[in-house]
Amino acid sequence: MATKLAAECIFCRIIKGEIPSVKLLETATTFAFLDIGPLSEGHALVIPKYHAEKLHQLPDEFLAETMPIAKKIAAALGVDNYNVLQNNGKLAHQEVPHVHFHVIPKPNEHEGLTIGWPATKADPEKLKELASRLKL
Repeated sequence: MATKLAAECIFCRIIKGEIPSVKLLETATTFAFLDIGPLSEGHALVIPKYHAEKLHQLPDEFLAETMPIAKKIAAALGVDNYNVLQNNGKLAHQEVPHVHFHVIPKPNEHEGLTIGWPATKADPEKLKELASRLKL
């Protein structure tokens, strides 16, 4: 399995060992390390060893281990509450243009991820129409 890394990408440079990190786990396709700007103690990142900016651009074989590794990190942290977060694109709050997953412990109301969820009421007919267009 061939990896694809980008010379200018900070996460690719971490994978190559050009930038130091506190590594938690490494496999042939995935690298996990502690975040240097954590939202709470134990905040970790799980990144594929393939440079793709957005999830839909990532080959499936480089995605296969990400959630099992995120699960291992969450279990090892021993916390009851945590978020697993993945953003795609600047408008969606992606800071580093390399697919990555955050595992963020939520030990209390003040530490960890804080978000708003401005939900709206969906029209059932429009939902059916959308599902038909998506054709999964």
